Amino acid sequence: SEANLEYMAKSGFDTYIADNQFRKRNPLFKDSETYETEQEKRRLKRSKGKPRLFTSEDFHYDETTQTCRCPAGNDMWRSGINVKSHNQKYTRFCGYLKDCKVCPLQQQCMRKPPIKTGRQVQFKNDESRKKLSYIDKMKVKIDSPIGRRQYSKRLGCIEPVFGNITVNKGMNKLTLRGQTKVNAQWQLYCLVHNIEKLQNTMH
Repeated sequence: SEANLEYMAKSGFDTYIADNQFRKRNPLFKDSETYETEQEKRRLKRSKGKPRLFTSEDFHYDETTQTCRCPAGNDMWRSGINVKSHNQKYTRFCGYLKDCKVCPLQQQCMRKPPIKTGRQVQFKNDESRKKLSYIDKMKVKIDSPIGRRQYSKRLGCIEPVFGNITVNKGMNKLTLRGQTKVNAQWQLYCLVHNIEKLQNTMH
């Protein structure tokens, strides 16, 4: 989140935190048919076969006239100016309920049929686009050659820990409830993992 990245930036730690579009921006994955196929399989599984929803990029926004049209070509009304979200300012639009209810593209646009309001969409203001957020700064950092090299070390440093605990130790889900109990259960598994590491270093 923006708050977490702001804290890490001010703390002075040299952190590399990937966002959910990290792989898509990587040239190695950009033209990979295998990657795109697997991503589409995962998306279909999560969405239970439903089509991909429209994003703000599919809407026609004119910043000069402050107007917006949806993918179906219907005009939308401006519902907010300088709406603050994650330290950014947005202009927000909303579709007319009468249009959204009978729209042939409704399933591609909304997760559920509209009841009280139509589809909402927002766009960054010109001022916010010029100002880099901490999320944008992290994207620049992690997309750099050094950033990609540093993040690739995760495969050897972090993933084996989760792999050992979930697969070898059999902890694929927490079986207790409540923060105190869950923390205790997780720390016990981590303790066993660390004892095992100490034993391996002694041989």
